[in-house]
Amino acid sequence: MEKIERKTHQIDATDRPLGRLATEVAMILRGKNKATFQPHIDGGDIVEITNAHKIKFTGKKLEQKEFISHSNHPGGLKRKKVKDVFKADPGDVLRRAVVGMLPKNKLRDLMIKRLIIK
Repeated sequence: MEKIERKTHQIDATDRPLGRLATEVAMILRGKNKATFQPHIDGGDIVEITNAHKIKFTGKKLEQKEFISHSNHPGGLKRKKVKDVFKADPGDVLRRAVVGMLPKNKLRDLMIKRLIIK
């Protein structure tokens, strides 16, 4: 079995739309930018993102978009506005967007560990 070569990609998030940046990061973490891509192998690279607090939100997403979770108990619906989450931790909004774009399988946890937000 070959050893996977992992490069470090440094991305500046200043004035980049959240979704466009998240798709680029997800592709690199998954390894789809390499000629040796295989969907069952975790062959992606490491991604370091700087200036996450300067991400641009288009439209009214900052005020209107919500993160919704449910505890599966009656009355267990929880809502958080993106504005509140972004104010507390700007990197968390980007991390949630990237996690949602990665495949929902056993490799996702390994991929998201290589995302470093400064």
